[in-house]
Amino acid sequence: MNETLVLCAVESGVATLTLNNPPLNVVTLALTGALDAALDQAERSEDVRAVIVTGGGDRAFCAGSDITEFPSMMAPGQVVPQKLARQNAVFNRLDRFPKPTIAALRRLVYGGGLEIALCCDLLVAEEDVKIALPEIKLGLFPSSGGPLRVTRRIGESRAKELMFFGEPIDAATALSWGLVNRLVPEGRALQAARELAATLVERPRGALGLCKQAIGLAFDHPFDEALGRSFALSDIAFSAAEAKEGVAAFLEKRKADFKRL
Repeated sequence: MNETLVLCAVESGVATLTLNNPPLNVVTLALTGALDAALDQAERSEDVRAVIVTGGGDRAFCAGSDITEFPSMMAPGQVVPQKLARQNAVFNRLDRFPKPTIAALRRLVYGGGLEIALCCDLLVAEEDVKIALPEIKLGLFPSSGGPLRVTRRIGESRAKELMFFGEPIDAATALSWGLVNRLVPEGRALQAARELAATLVERPRGALGLCKQAIGLAFDHPFDEALGRSFALSDIAFSAAEAKEGVAAFLEKRKADFKRL
């Protein structure tokens, strides 16, 4: 495993994970392993309170999987153990990461690159970004969470349009569909993601993690069951030191200091 395929830099409570497989940062088996190692580092570090995922270079966030790896996986029963099981495990880890995550998108966000981005909580895209799930043109379909995460985010009809045709959409369309959260000028995605992350660093880390869990319940359980499960999360939040600090700060008319907790 080559850990230089995903660079990890920590500054001011934010870990920036940079996909570093030039020129297009394509997803290989080695990059998947490097991403897992970087996530492990960011999760273990008490200094990290938020994570940004971005792409190195100036051509792509990530242009999808390395198709040169595909021929050895095309016999029946081969692609799951050789690629998809491991890849989905790592992508799911990013999706369920206990700290807030932000994808900073530029230029091309194709295939597996979009599947990585959609595992993040927030997506910031530059105005010249092109987004696509082009797997259908290879006789395939997205297989690392794309059909599920895209459909949850933008609905069945638009997900089918994106996957059936395999054509790229522009950043403005992605914003109007709800696929990304914010658009920024070219060259500004990483800085905008850092500004969002700086705000999240000031938020209570425990409550943010519980909030992520509560939101996740909406997709995995019937409403009444999800609501019941959320009560347990609320009980944890109400009895935590963060809530005591937040309520005390409100009553004392001062800014809460969650970073010390």
